[in-house]
Amino acid sequence: MRYEVQSWLWTTRFAEKDLYVFDRTRSMGFEGIEIDLGHPEALPIDAIKRKMRETGMSCTFSLGLRNDQSLISPNPETRKNGIKFLKKLIEIVSEFEAEILCGILYAAWGEFTGKMRTPEEWERSKNGLLDVADLAKDHKVVLALEPVNRFEGCFLNTAEEAVKFVEDVNHPNVQVHLDTFQMNIEENSLYEAIKTAGKHLYHVHLCESHRGIPGRGHIPWRDVFKALKEIGYNRWGVIEAWLPDIFLGEMGEIPRAVAISRSLAPNGDTIAQEGLRFLKQIEGTV
Repeated sequence: MRYEVQSWLWTTRFAEKDLYVFDRTRSMGFEGIEIDLGHPEALPIDAIKRKMRETGMSCTFSLGLRNDQSLISPNPETRKNGIKFLKKLIEIVSEFEAEILCGILYAAWGEFTGKMRTPEEWERSKNGLLDVADLAKDHKVVLALEPVNRFEGCFLNTAEEAVKFVEDVNHPNVQVHLDTFQMNIEENSLYEAIKTAGKHLYHVHLCESHRGIPGRGHIPWRDVFKALKEIGYNRWGVIEAWLPDIFLGEMGEIPRAVAISRSLAPNGDTIAQEGLRFLKQIEGTV
């Protein structure tokens, strides 16, 4: 497995001042950085590309659509906004010669309709993704869809649902992204969930049960790595953890349901360094 770390450990809006993160994380042993694309207008694309060349680091990119971009919305204009935004991001990801745009790409992050998922919402989201999938293929970008827990979304919550949806979309550039924090809430077994995703699993976030330092919670990490090994997964494993001083200090649009209210580590460096050491140790013993 190749290891990345989410840039949210240091900033929610990656700017030129944050380029030091490339050198810092490379020195820790990471091979890449995952950057959020919620605000692409502020992204220093050329500077990041130069830093990627200088350090040899790769990038993947993540996103949670906003309410005014939801592909499940009954409002056609809202769905058009989402499709237009996804197409823009696919082109940005391609500029970095990156292959992954992951996250909540099928509905809005934190969206709740007040009822169970409907067949109409399923078709709207499916058709919206099909509208962008060929562009993704042309740009060699895979859209990796992340099922999230019930407090962060109501459309896809489990690996089984994500696989069913991806198979219905039936496009090679639309695949599954699993996150161990999300799975810890919704799945009966993380091992079985990963096995269920199987050939469709294209991206993995390795998060602790409380979103703190991997190894300090109750995620069954040996089961996780055993399942990943059995399905032959050899792509990115991304450490994602959140710090309240970063999120609450810079950005007010994270869904309230995420409930970031206490620090589980002194800083992003500690989470990244200790988390990577732990995950590599577990991987090496499975």
